[in-house]
Amino acid sequence: MMDRTDDLAPLARLLSGHAGRLAERHRALWALDQRFAQIARTTSDAAIGQMRLAWWLGVVSDEAGVKGQGEPVVNWLRAIGALAAPGIPAMLDGWEVLVVEPEIDLTGLRDYAAGRGGGLFQALADVADAPDWLIAAGKVWALWDLSAHSGDEALADAAIGLARDLLPQVGDPTWPRAWKPLRIAYLLARHDVERRQRAPVGLTRNMAWRLMRIALVGR
Repeated sequence: MMDRTDDLAPLARLLSGHAGRLAERHRALWALDQRFAQIARTTSDAAIGQMRLAWWLGVVSDEAGVKGQGEPVVNWLRAIGALAAPGIPAMLDGWEVLVVEPEIDLTGLRDYAAGRGGGLFQALADVADAPDWLIAAGKVWALWDLSAHSGDEALADAAIGLARDLLPQVGDPTWPRAWKPLRIAYLLARHDVERRQRAPVGLTRNMAWRLMRIALVGR
């Protein structure tokens, strides 16, 4: 069985470390999100980008388990039974916004956040009927993350603004213990969003310290 932790972004690797017995599943789903991010980052032709995302949708939808054999992340997800995780099709929809839209308006940001963030948190939580507050938390996280990687300052600021507007939809819920990595990810994002700050690029020393504090004391 494969465990491609060396390819994971440091934040994803640290968050997955708090998933207990589900750590490998979390790592594999974060690796999938990184695959989608790579498509968005490296695609200059929207039609080609859509074709690449459509290929992934075909793999995820393949009940026979044949499509995509040989692709490392596909093999990994299939081996641990996570390729059919709820939320993955929504993740594809969210990433598609960044691939096909030449200019992303507020509607596009909402669609991206709901798909990429809501879908990712749903997949990591492994619940078909995720509570609205969890989807909202995923939206906030995805918008915060986008603010770190967008080369468009106006778009990054709009993402943080929308994320701030979404905070009341999350409220102060009781997070199941199994969702600890999601709670940490959300609280990392909320810290910056409340201050109208963009996410840092990469795992900074300050973020690592905040992650450890949240993991230990819950805030």
